[in-house]
Amino acid sequence: MPQIQLIPASAEGALDAAEEAVDLLLDTGRAPGDILVLTSGDPHPWAAHELSFGEAAYWALHDAGDDVFYADAAQAQRAAGRPVVVFAANGGSVDTVAQALPVALTRAGALLIVCGDSQQINSVLGAGV
Repeated sequence: MPQIQLIPASAEGALDAAEEAVDLLLDTGRAPGDILVLTSGDPHPWAAHELSFGEAAYWALHDAGDDVFYADAAQAQRAAGRPVVVFAANGGSVDTVAQALPVALTRAGALLIVCGDSQQINSVLGAGV
């Protein structure tokens, strides 16, 4: 079971909190390819940009595994597991978050960092997070 770390953030601030978490992971020696970032609301600007070149090119970057990969939480099933998953609860419905979080947990090898509303996250993942 991966360790779960919760970073309280508003839906508006969740993506910034996720960015800070990724920066900290990289600063402490995590390889970029170890990190998967999932968003429940608007896509991360990197994902939106890369998807503009087409799905095939976007998923080829995922498969290469050389860099931090950003995906919509709805695509979490398609994303391969990585040692660290950062989940930004940056919007989307409560159901979206409730469905995506358990998948994010299964994708995280060692650590799941969740950025979002503490009460909402705790109600999905169970008390004690």
